[in-house]
Amino acid sequence: MATSQDLIKFVVWAPDYGDAGAQERRFAVRPRHLENAHRLTKEGVIRVGAGVLTSDSVNAAPADRKFFGSCLIIEAESSETARKLIESDIYYTAGVWDKEKLQILPIMLASPLPLVPS
Repeated sequence: MATSQDLIKFVVWAPDYGDAGAQERRFAVRPRHLENAHRLTKEGVIRVGAGVLTSDSVNAAPADRKFFGSCLIIEAESSETARKLIESDIYYTAGVWDKEKLQILPIMLASPLPLVPS
């Protein structure tokens, strides 16, 4: 098993589809997405994860927030492994994330990542 130092860091930009049903699909599968994301965070695979808010949602009440994508920093042994991980996420399989616009890019960090939760 590779150590964290051996793993490649990737930034993932996963924009949502822009159709009228995108928010509904996101919220319908969100509990399963978050359950999996929390597990992968505890395993040290997802190092940082976030839903990207629309600018008019920044100060909105939680129930009124709207998202237009997700941004993550993950660690994986290869770009193929990273892609398989993202493509297995419920947001990908349920048609939340726009498969054509999804980007998985290797990065070199300039600052340390947060510690993996224990």
